[in-house]
Amino acid sequence: MPTLSDRTQTGISAVLRGDARGWRSRLLFAGPAIIASIAYMDPGNYATNIQAGAGYGYKLLWIVLLANLIAMLFQALSARLGIVTGKNLAEISRDHLPRTLVWVMWAISEVAAMATDLAEFLGGAIGLALLFDLPLIVGMAITAIVTYSILLFESRGFRPMELIIAAFVGVIGLCYLAEVLIAPVDWAAAGIGMMTPALPDSMALTIAVGIIGATVMPHAIYLHSGLTQSRAVVRHDADRRKLLRFSNIEVVLALAVAGMINMAMVMMAASAFHQGHADVAEIETAYHTLTPLLGAAAAVFFLTSLIASGISSSVVGTMAGQMIMQGFLHFHVPIWLRRLVTMVPAFAVVAAGVNATQALVMSQVVLSIALPVPMLALLYFSSRSDVMGAFRINRLLRILATLGACMVLGLNFVLLADTFGRPIPFLDWASALAADLRGSPLGGGVGFLLFRPWRAAQRGALPEAGQ
Repeated sequence: MPTLSDRTQTGISAVLRGDARGWRSRLLFAGPAIIASIAYMDPGNYATNIQAGAGYGYKLLWIVLLANLIAMLFQALSARLGIVTGKNLAEISRDHLPRTLVWVMWAISEVAAMATDLAEFLGGAIGLALLFDLPLIVGMAITAIVTYSILLFESRGFRPMELIIAAFVGVIGLCYLAEVLIAPVDWAAAGIGMMTPALPDSMALTIAVGIIGATVMPHAIYLHSGLTQSRAVVRHDADRRKLLRFSNIEVVLALAVAGMINMAMVMMAASAFHQGHADVAEIETAYHTLTPLLGAAAAVFFLTSLIASGISSSVVGTMAGQMIMQGFLHFHVPIWLRRLVTMVPAFAVVAAGVNATQALVMSQVVLSIALPVPMLALLYFSSRSDVMGAFRINRLLRILATLGACMVLGLNFVLLADTFGRPIPFLDWASALAADLRGSPLGGGVGFLLFRPWRAAQRGALPEAGQ
């Protein structure tokens, strides 16, 4: 008897041949981007988005929007690589790059995978512990059992796992739809925050980099190419073009949903906490503060979405880690061993008494620093004719992808320089340029919004967040 995945592959082949049409047939192509999208609404997003909304209101929504647009581009490129080459990004890297570089890329990717699982595993455990009044260690044990149980469905083919993850995405989305309906959101301020770039101080810069790290995920870039590499039987370039068209549509829709959920997180935190509770920076504090401010229902929706996020993203993170190791090293480990190894940092953090929410935020900074590795590799291979053939990306896509990668690299540079107290030469130049632009119709220009307030904060000229 054919499995659900077998029937899906048969249906996809019928659509590619032109034997099946209609919206139901189009749904057969949905799945890879939905799985990848869960990485964009993991518990690390909760930590950074709460801090962003509580501390700065709606002012950092533009970072969420920009990060989501970059994510769409790179996830589309990742899916394109898998569809065209029949290999994932790790395998392509192993085949075309020097061995030493491959080992370095694998090591960085493993660190990123551990940072990812730290955020995801802790998030699910915190949600369970708060909702059911359990010790955190018990919440971690339950999360471990549930995630491993879900991972067992992977042996039944790709379709059951896609449907399970889609159900989790639905739960998260419905919870945050309820949150924005309950919370008195200032929609005008939210619209301005989405369209007006601003970084009020150096702490906002750190959170912005954390948002980038929580939104554009290294393991999701690797994973998406693997999810599309052998999902459908491709006979010729015409089939590949059809698959790419369906894939691009799915990427835009799936990540648009993920982006709206992230924006809803920031808006909920801005609405509930920014006026009078701007110091809320932890998931536990957010939960306990939500009940008197917005009611018990809002707090329950918040924790329900957090649990769904933690469990589903932990499953996806383990899948990605397995794919990365197998792709780079051509080495397979049992799924239970992979799950065990990636849980160790989370248990170590709890045993050491580290603040869980702060660990979530710092894990996102680690991810942002690791992110350029898969981004640059994907850009490099997508631009090579010997790898992509006729599907090599055009000049416009190369320019957009290069700008996205440069933005991430630039933010990482500024963050590291700030962390180690090093002067950043271009900031003074940018501040001078901003001074010249202050009288322009742009009201000071992007340069002023981005650089002058940051520099002033370094000199102690600006108040703390929320004041």
